[in-house]
Amino acid sequence: MTVTPIELSASVIHLSQGGRIHTRARPVDVGRDGWHLKAFHARTGADVHADHWQVNTEAEQIVSCVIGKIRLYLRAERPGEGEEEIRLTAGTAAVVPRGRWYRIQLDIPSTVMTITPPCGGRSERRADLPATTPAL
Repeated sequence: MTVTPIELSASVIHLSQGGRIHTRARPVDVGRDGWHLKAFHARTGADVHADHWQVNTEAEQIVSCVIGKIRLYLRAERPGEGEEEIRLTAGTAAVVPRGRWYRIQLDIPSTVMTITPPCGGRSERRADLPATTPAL
């Protein structure tokens, strides 16, 4: 078997339950078992969907800052509580709990890597932003 480099920013790596690894060009199909590893360079808030909250109801997720500086925000779990802010610098990661709404904001252009299940994800526009506000 020949081993070849994988362009992370153009591919999704699927880690299946049976121990097999498959690579695919983006976009990837949904509804499969296992996990997806994605890496991408983000220059603006639009690249990380900073104007939306995201959640995965099926599993925890990993958000990692490979290069740069990002902030991971977890939505308050109870009324009256504030958002939780986690600062991630190059080489650090955080585990987003199952069912917890999160968003990413860039401090500088950064390379972000996520490890997520292929299904169970949803997003919703942030209510604190006017409808015409571009992503941060």
